[in-house]
Amino acid sequence: MADRRRTRRLMLSGWIILDKPVGIGSTPCVSAVKRALREAGEAKTKVGHGGTLDPLASGVLPIALGEATKLAGHMLDATKDYAFTVTFGAQTDTLDLEGAVIATSPVRPTAATVAEILPRFTGIIDQIPPAYSALKVDGKRAYDLARAGEEVALATRQVTIHQLRLIEFVGDSATFVTSVSKGTYIRSLARDLAVAAGTVGHVTRLRRTRAGPFSLAQAISLDKLADLAKARQLDGAVLPLIAGLDDIPALPVTPEEAQLLRNGQKLDRTLATPGLVLATDAGRPVALVEAGTDGLRVVRGFNI
Repeated sequence: MADRRRTRRLMLSGWIILDKPVGIGSTPCVSAVKRALREAGEAKTKVGHGGTLDPLASGVLPIALGEATKLAGHMLDATKDYAFTVTFGAQTDTLDLEGAVIATSPVRPTAATVAEILPRFTGIIDQIPPAYSALKVDGKRAYDLARAGEEVALATRQVTIHQLRLIEFVGDSATFVTSVSKGTYIRSLARDLAVAAGTVGHVTRLRRTRAGPFSLAQAISLDKLADLAKARQLDGAVLPLIAGLDDIPALPVTPEEAQLLRNGQKLDRTLATPGLVLATDAGRPVALVEAGTDGLRVVRGFNI
């Protein structure tokens, strides 16, 4: 019985990657995972998401379980990939299908015109976030102020567009694939692309295809999650905690060093390359540590 409990605790510290459907937000998805855990008879555990998706967006939504919730901030910082469609001729207040039309234009750019402006939106660019966003203005959410009819002025900030390609142009709509840094709003990118093309536009389809190390190949639907929970086979949907750290090099440590790190103590070791590393003891995650000139300092410890 004790071995079964230990296995269960290990299983619950990991990731469930959802293919979020259109029509619901990230918070209901977290609730769905909690229901699935109860249905499967799993022990109560912390659950959180690694980056929100708007209700009208679909795709990769990493859900962290147990000790993996300590990595939610790391996941928020990760590069994300999207496929999105911009329909030209109308701009909405939310910059997507959900909002009211606030501007129109008779101009319809050609595929050649759109392709020509793409280099201007690759690399480090300045971007103004949408008024309908979760950013705070004087302590209040921007979307709350916008819904109340107040004018929302958000500061311009720099984001990085690692890749931006036009893959289809049909009628009034263009579809793109992109890879972007944290803090990038695809709705703002669509707005700015349309303006640069001499017109206005809004997002009519948005699908996240990758979040950090997680892709659609690892994602499951909410229906599949529910089926696995009913069959008490939820372990087949849970990826290990270290799956969210594929970009972090592993550093094996001795059992004695592992205990020091678990106690929050610094190790008197230096590495050839400074930065984040994952300390492991016999393959088991111990802590995310920062390697500096004065040793190894614990950033996040794992109780596994």
